Amino acid sequence: MIDASAKYQTFESFGTSSCWWAQTIDDEAQAKEIAYRLYSENGLGLKIFRYNIGGGEKDNSECRIWDVTRRTESFYVKNEETGEYEYDFTRDKNARRVLDYAVKYGADKIILFCNSPHFSMTKSGHASGGLEEYSSNLPKENYMAFVDYVLTIADWFVAQGYPIYAISPINEPQWSWGGEWVGQEGCHYTVDETIELLELFATQMKKRNCPYKLSGPESGEMSWGYYEYVEKFFASEILNEFCDTFSGHSYWMDEKAEEKRQVGDTFKEKYPNKKYEMSEWCELPLKIDSTTIDSGLHMANVIVDDLTKMNAVSWQSWTAVNGDGVMDFQNGELINYNRYYAFKQFTSFIKPGMVRIRTVDNLENSTLKTVAFTDGKAIVTVIVNPTDSAESFKLAGLAGNAAIYLTDSTHNCEKTYGGRFDSNITAPAKSIMTVRVEM
Repeated sequence: MIDASAKYQTFESFGTSSCWWAQTIDDEAQAKEIAYRLYSENGLGLKIFRYNIGGGEKDNSECRIWDVTRRTESFYVKNEETGEYEYDFTRDKNARRVLDYAVKYGADKIILFCNSPHFSMTKSGHASGGLEEYSSNLPKENYMAFVDYVLTIADWFVAQGYPIYAISPINEPQWSWGGEWVGQEGCHYTVDETIELLELFATQMKKRNCPYKLSGPESGEMSWGYYEYVEKFFASEILNEFCDTFSGHSYWMDEKAEEKRQVGDTFKEKYPNKKYEMSEWCELPLKIDSTTIDSGLHMANVIVDDLTKMNAVSWQSWTAVNGDGVMDFQNGELINYNRYYAFKQFTSFIKPGMVRIRTVDNLENSTLKTVAFTDGKAIVTVIVNPTDSAESFKLAGLAGNAAIYLTDSTHNCEKTYGGRFDSNITAPAKSIMTVRVEM
């Protein structure tokens, strides 16, 4: 049943990030097609583009990252004649080209994020983490240099006319990052180090009157074990004043649905004027065949949980083009994974400004997952049936003209019904269904 009188968060945007694929797309036609499928209204209609400010490992002669696709090209490069580092904004041209097409097709919020400070600022001389696990790789004497580096880059993008929405200088601070594991760029920070660095960002952004937000701290897991990041973030006077949002990731929470609800309820109760954004998720580790409906169902379950249990105001996937993304190349051809169509069941219908409303499951032992939003003109309900059997139910509380879209093993976000709304609904086995009813 739909109860439109019970209202929750106002939704802002869906999005995805540029790691680790955008810098590898050196063909313009491919860059254009990828951006079209992700950001145009004929594609996913995403609005957020998370652009990676790389730590420069592609330029590091002693780089330890074994996967060359995860070695980033930085705007901050050493002048071999003077020995000084300078900014060169002609670099990272592949990723910037994807960004340009994304903006052309509809991206209106760019978040500039860092996985690590530039390698030249770190203790280890690497952006892939410290030489010891769980040790911050950024010396405190370089905090200000890192702040200036990020803000200089952000200000350049603003000056070029890009819609920079926020900067996010820290990524998953609680993970160990470094030691013998050097799979990507990353930097560990204790909770106190995280807060101290973000406070410096906020202070400098206020001084410079920066026209974008500070986002963070991109906590790698929204569980009780890391809830201290939330508490100390908003216990900081300047961060509480300066930031209206806490950013976190949904990794490792697939089997912790009840804990996710408890964390979400606590966040909402303690910080009623703050918002939570889910800024990164992919299946990790990747076990499900990306071409199957099981892959799409897995992603859809996480999205519904984050929207309902965590009251997320935005939801952003991690890699867009990769084995764990929503698209990839097979034999040179760009293909959409099933996750692409599962994502589309949300992104094509739940639009910025819509308000989440209550759904009430009146079926005993039901395994359906539902979420509903309204803009005052229509109600959109997404129904996920992860089981091997079709399930029939009554979607009460709605009336008007309706359209139903379906993704399952044979449909790819296809319209299966248009006409007067019938409250008797059957969700096919292993399916994601979106019901849009005009009010």
